[in-house]
Amino acid sequence: MSPFPVIVFHNPACGTSRNAVAMIRAAGYEPTVIEYLQDGWDREQLVELFSEAGLSAREAMREKGTPAADLGLLDPAASDDQVLDAMVAHPVLVNRPFVVTPKGVVLARPSERVFDVLERRPDRFVKEDGEVVELAPQ
Repeated sequence: MSPFPVIVFHNPACGTSRNAVAMIRAAGYEPTVIEYLQDGWDREQLVELFSEAGLSAREAMREKGTPAADLGLLDPAASDDQVLDAMVAHPVLVNRPFVVTPKGVVLARPSERVFDVLERRPDRFVKEDGEVVELAPQ
C-alpha cells in the first residue's frame, strides 16, 4: 500500500468523477478506484463515509438521474434512515465521487475539491471539457 493511500468511490460514466481520478493521478498518486455501482454499499460504510465528510445522508444523495423522486426521498419528511436504506438498495443514489485519504474525506463536487485531501497537487490541470484549473503553489 502507498504511504499516502487514496481511495475514490467512482462512477466512470460521470465526468466529475473521471476528472477527480485524473486530478489524483496528475498529483502523482495511483488511487484505489472502487466502482460503487458494481460493488454496492453497506449501511455502516455509508454512515462512516458521510460522517467523515461532514454530510448528512440527504446532503450526500444524488437526485438527478436517480429514483430519488419515485422513492419519495425528496419529501422533507423522508428520514436519513429511509435515505440510507434506499442508497444501499440503489447505489446510484449516492453522489460522487467520494475521495478518502489520510487527510480526510470529501465529496469532490466540484472535482477540484479532491485537492483538499491530497498532500501534493499539480500547478494546473485541464479538465476533460477543456476548463483549466490553475492551482496556487502549496
